[in-house]
Amino acid sequence: MKKKIIAAFSAMVMALSLMGCGSAGAAKTDVEYIKDKGTLLVGITDFAPMDYKDDSGNWIGFDADLAKKVGESLGVKVEFVEIDWDNKVLELNNKSIDVVWNGMTLTSEVTSAMECSKPYLNNAQVVVVPSSVAATVTTVDEAKALSFAVETGSAGEQAAKDSDFNYIGVTSQADAVMEVQAGTSGACIIDLLMAGAMIGEGTSYPDLTHTVELTTEEYGIGCRKGSDLAAYINDQLKAFYDDGSLMQIAQQYGVQDAVISQ
Repeated sequence: MKKKIIAAFSAMVMALSLMGCGSAGAAKTDVEYIKDKGTLLVGITDFAPMDYKDDSGNWIGFDADLAKKVGESLGVKVEFVEIDWDNKVLELNNKSIDVVWNGMTLTSEVTSAMECSKPYLNNAQVVVVPSSVAATVTTVDEAKALSFAVETGSAGEQAAKDSDFNYIGVTSQADAVMEVQAGTSGACIIDLLMAGAMIGEGTSYPDLTHTVELTTEEYGIGCRKGSDLAAYINDQLKAFYDDGSLMQIAQQYGVQDAVISQ
């Protein structure tokens, strides 16, 4: 009888030990992981008015400011990491970033590879040309005569493919605009929201304008597949929308007309 009691007691101790190991070794959720390390790593490119640097070298913009508010709600520091846009999923999966928050179009490719937030901004892909030739580039067929620069891996590149344009890939949308300004490409494709902030009268590219609207689309925020961070961000965006702070930030960067109700 004594042996049976000892055996039963030993079995119970082992079971409790295994349970303890199991709970200690349980995988953390993404939100827990970010809180524990104390930083939210935000993957971006230089993309006004979403993410860009002020005169002091600090990252600002509609997306940057929203990311800072989410970081504050998590109780962590926010660090912005410039990435190669074509490698954004790899960067997420390698945990060199925690989220892609950079005016990202919710394509089927994106939503299948990432856990994405609900859409929060409307956008379009537009053709950018020198103002001097804008009157001759009003349709897709007329645009086909031009050589294009597009950001590799972007919705703009997909629009170029769909429209059967002759194009080269560059690192960022800003580089694509510079190609047109330099005359090394006849046109580029960028986001409409970026065009509103970056080209035309009162900007650094006053002699460029946008003409043909190729697509309409929606922006979303990308996390690792299966991550609970996307749902957390959804909840925060709704809270920011309800208290008016999201719209205040949108008005600061001139994107208030594109905001989608949360």
